[in-house]
Amino acid sequence: MRTALAFAVMGLLAALLPAAEKRITVNGKKYDWPKSPVVVILIDGGDPAYVNAALAQGLLPNFKKIMTEGFVSIAVGAMPSFTNPNNISVITGVPPSVHGISGNFFLNPATGQETMMDQPQFLRADSILATFSEHGAKVVALTAKDKLAKILAYKLQHGISFSAEKADQCTKQNNGIDNCLAYVGRPLPSAYSADLSLFVLEAGIRILEREKPDLMYLSLSDYIQHKYPPGSKEANAYYVGIDDALGRLLALGATVALTADHGMNDKSNADGSPNIVFLQDLLDMQFGSGTAKVILPITDPYVKHHGALGSYATIFFQQPVSAPAVMSLLNRQPGVELVMDRAAAAKLFDLPADRIGTWLSSPIEALSWVRVGLLSI
Repeated sequence: MRTALAFAVMGLLAALLPAAEKRITVNGKKYDWPKSPVVVILIDGGDPAYVNAALAQGLLPNFKKIMTEGFVSIAVGAMPSFTNPNNISVITGVPPSVHGISGNFFLNPATGQETMMDQPQFLRADSILATFSEHGAKVVALTAKDKLAKILAYKLQHGISFSAEKADQCTKQNNGIDNCLAYVGRPLPSAYSADLSLFVLEAGIRILEREKPDLMYLSLSDYIQHKYPPGSKEANAYYVGIDDALGRLLALGATVALTADHGMNDKSNADGSPNIVFLQDLLDMQFGSGTAKVILPITDPYVKHHGALGSYATIFFQQPVSAPAVMSLLNRQPGVELVMDRAAAAKLFDLPADRIGTWLSSPIEALSWVRVGLLSI
């Protein structure tokens, strides 16, 4: 789901930094130097329904304050609507067609191997965070999920950067901070918990108090949103935790922006079972095993709440086959919402065509976009 909530004291990251004389250019866009600490919080899976449900119960006074006194809008996220493409869009200010991160996972056309898109070598644009640090800003980049840690830290100069998932492994040399658990005052959180995100927020508050950074990026986890619906006791408790941290950051004099990487969709049948279309099986039965390869770009290590089920697939043809015939087959399947070829998908959704297309460097056709209405595989 592309819709996500963006709400801030001042708009999106490209317009976040308060006016000043010094300006920095990153990827062709100009950013003003912050007059006060700027904190950007990305609420992974931050569908507006969660905020609205908690607001309706009077649970989020600090959210209400900045939404009333500052800026609020519903934003359209980058496609595919996953963690990596959207986090990288925020920290670069450009779409996937420019920064190159086309999913959490992809088939690397240079090697023919399936791999996570979690390495800086896949990045094709400069990071706003790194560029500010190169000009002398004190920058902090923290993430709940370790899969973002290397890209967020890439080229960061004398900054602080780590994941909550591996906070027990922090060193001054590698992360800009020692004894992270003691510094934050919390135990190492489980990857499958609200505490993973709340650790990031607490760490940000402690760092803001002690280190006085100029720019801080805090990326959270979507475990709660995948597991609990808007308005549930668990979801509300999580958002109350975010609201409390928001209030403390504002009290420390920060300019705070909150945004999301994607929204959420119910991907289950009425009985709670997953609603799945097995694309690989369909293609194997129709065209033969080994003819096509289905890649699920949501794939990542967080199987408990992602499970590679994310309503989006790319299909690579390993042997000559008619793309129109494949598209016709898929368009007839219940639950399949949209099927596009590589060129059309890249143009419509601002995607890097070479990373959603050909198998190795062969001229074999590739189908790059399949949208399955409820769930894809």
